[in-house]
Amino acid sequence: MRQILTVANKEFHDGLRNRWLISITLIFALLSIGLTYFGAAASGAVGVASLSTTVASLASLAVFLIPLIALLLSYDSFVGEQESGTLLLLLTYPLSKSQLLLGKFIGQGSIIALATLLGFGSSAILLYFQLGDIQVLTSFSVFIVSAILLGLSFTAISYLISLSVSEKSKAAGFALITWFLFALAFDLALLALLVGVEQGITQAGLTQLMMLNPADIFRLVNLSGLDSSDVNGALAVAINASLSQGQLFSALLAWVALPLSIAIFIFKRKKL
Repeated sequence: MRQILTVANKEFHDGLRNRWLISITLIFALLSIGLTYFGAAASGAVGVASLSTTVASLASLAVFLIPLIALLLSYDSFVGEQESGTLLLLLTYPLSKSQLLLGKFIGQGSIIALATLLGFGSSAILLYFQLGDIQVLTSFSVFIVSAILLGLSFTAISYLISLSVSEKSKAAGFALITWFLFALAFDLALLALLVGVEQGITQAGLTQLMMLNPADIFRLVNLSGLDSSDVNGALAVAINASLSQGQLFSALLAWVALPLSIAIFIFKRKKL
């Protein structure tokens, strides 16, 4: 455990030196506060938007932004160090491959978690003081925890990419393709399926398909308590699914654990 925490501490401080933590926090804070304050501008209102509008807007923002940031933060975690020769140097220490990978995951995950807490937490504080409703803190707690899990899931996916290619440039390309598939193409494919299938697709079937995408699970977690009129596309059909919030969180946790376990398996068998 000591070795894992040592690597995690190194990765976290590397993120601080590279300004990742400050940059991500500022991006999250500026965009989330802007959406909180100007979220009702489309309807002609000025000022802080309602809780429902704010959560829906932030979920729509986070589902594109968090996966992209997580992939960019960690896509070169292994292939980059292999190209520079530091990976072999690290493994000369009394450190197993699984300890190295878990340490990197904890360190980089801590950057995402802290940036998410500080960035989106600023919106929660603003909205709470404006509305004075304890439900704001409850809803934002769910939002922040699920956003952290979303970031961790794409960090684990990026490790799979980094361990599966031999060049840093290829890892960057596959990371962007992965982001495009999960953040954009998957929902377009679901919508096409929803419209194009002659007999239609049941709500349960659509929900099961959405479990194949951590970004959609994240949106279901945060939008399931909202009015379906606030949601468009395939998500509006699945919004009243029978899955509980606990089951959705379990599915999101599985998207963290499964890619991470596969990455550990690949790394242990990888010849350097």
